[in-house]
Amino acid sequence: MKKLTLSLITVAATLLGILPAMAQQKRTSPHETISAFFDHKLISVVYGRPYTKDPRTGEVRKIWGGLVPYGQVWRTGADESTLFITRNPVVMGGTTIPAGGYTLFTLPAEDGTAKLIFNKRLGLWGSGEYDEKDDFARVNLKKQALEKPVDQFTMAIEENPPGGGVLKLMWENTEYSVAFTVQK
Repeated sequence: MKKLTLSLITVAATLLGILPAMAQQKRTSPHETISAFFDHKLISVVYGRPYTKDPRTGEVRKIWGGLVPYGQVWRTGADESTLFITRNPVVMGGTTIPAGGYTLFTLPAEDGTAKLIFNKRLGLWGSGEYDEKDDFARVNLKKQALEKPVDQFTMAIEENPPGGGVLKLMWENTEYSVAFTVQK
């Protein structure tokens, strides 16, 4: 219970430290926080959830290769860049990500491959302030087609025993995912 309380305090302190700076910008999409516990080890993601339809015109947009251009770093959501927080180190795509907070970016390629980027700078708005020199790691994402289209960008953390899970990014007709394990 003590570890759980400490984990929640860590997440809250991180969010309280960066959210005021982010709130100064105008958000155009709803935001969500997702969290999962793995043997009392917390992982959280805070991200913007844009829709396929343009919020100004209502037009349906092409996502992959359109709104999210191939070969360019994307903020992995809308508005401020996506925040990934882990209380314990995680091994994701063969790379150990130390405990702490990171900004997530995605780099999709035209051939269908994509990389998830863990960047050390927090509190960025969009990908305009992105600098590759601040990258901690880049991990390969697995791509698969979705059975039904997803209108609103969605991230999920699913349990995948033993001691780990799968981080999923779903939008339009595509799901990108990467498996991870949580270290003690």
